[in-house]
Amino acid sequence: MHDWLKKRNDVSVSLTLACGIKLATAGYGVFGIDYEGHGKSMGARCYIQKFDNLVADCDRFFKSICAMEDYRNKSRFLYGESMGGAVALLLHRKDPIFWDGAVLVAPMCKISEKVKPHPVVITLLTQVEEIIPKWKIVPTKDVIDSAFKDPVKREKIRKNKLIYQDKPRLKTALELLRTSMDVEDSLSEVRMPFFILHGEADMVTDPEVSRALYERAASTDKTIKLYPGMWHGLTAGEPDENVELVFADIVAWLDERSRHWKPEERVRPPSEPEMFHQVAPTKITRVASSGGTEGPVPAQGRPQRRGSFLCGLGGRPHQQQCRM
Repeated sequence: MHDWLKKRNDVSVSLTLACGIKLATAGYGVFGIDYEGHGKSMGARCYIQKFDNLVADCDRFFKSICAMEDYRNKSRFLYGESMGGAVALLLHRKDPIFWDGAVLVAPMCKISEKVKPHPVVITLLTQVEEIIPKWKIVPTKDVIDSAFKDPVKREKIRKNKLIYQDKPRLKTALELLRTSMDVEDSLSEVRMPFFILHGEADMVTDPEVSRALYERAASTDKTIKLYPGMWHGLTAGEPDENVELVFADIVAWLDERSRHWKPEERVRPPSEPEMFHQVAPTKITRVASSGGTEGPVPAQGRPQRRGSFLCGLGGRPHQQQCRM
């Protein structure tokens, strides 16, 4: 099986190509898209005029993959980190019965107060957003310093010229803020199976809102793991042993839910929005960043699954053919 791994980059997250390779090596086809103005896509750098347009682009692209003969009968999982987590939730809301589940890594359900501008500043900026939408004037802390714990990896990320490191554009910042508020207000509408992974020391997106998503979502299959001491960049900014722990958890969750679908099973009536394959809700688990655990740990060493694929919403803009 040959799959293309195509990655993109945004303001708040830098998922290395290694992420796609790890998931592909575990038996999953991984597909991603460069948002407009991000990675190698055209448009003003990191300018989001309307977040709904970004979601619509992803919806069209990923569904075109799902329609391909090689993939139409395989499980469809969304994968989103940070801003990509918000995109994944909005894709689910756009078509509630299409996706078979989502992996949400430090999802942007709410921007942390530690990096958000003062409310007075937000009010002032809102009044001029249509006049100077592309101006880089939004005061904010350095997100790279706040997101990536490992100093060596942090500097490597800084040297990547495809990563936007200037102040956020006015319209972009306000669109992200509004989107996070919209997602936070609609947590109870989430019905698909999902797995949230969040560092308890995250200073970019709020882990408490991930807890709220877990508690308020209508999903019958939902899991959350909180990692004490870990920061925002769980898959790219932590020490290697922590990164391996996170990926082991992701693959274990996917392995339990992957399946091959019969064509007739894909035609689901609107009255049955939940998965055919469901498991009981799991409890919140805290996972020690040293590699030890506090609570249940997913079984390791499961056989590789080759019947599923992920629509990835985070990463560096690279393209690589993966032979499996």
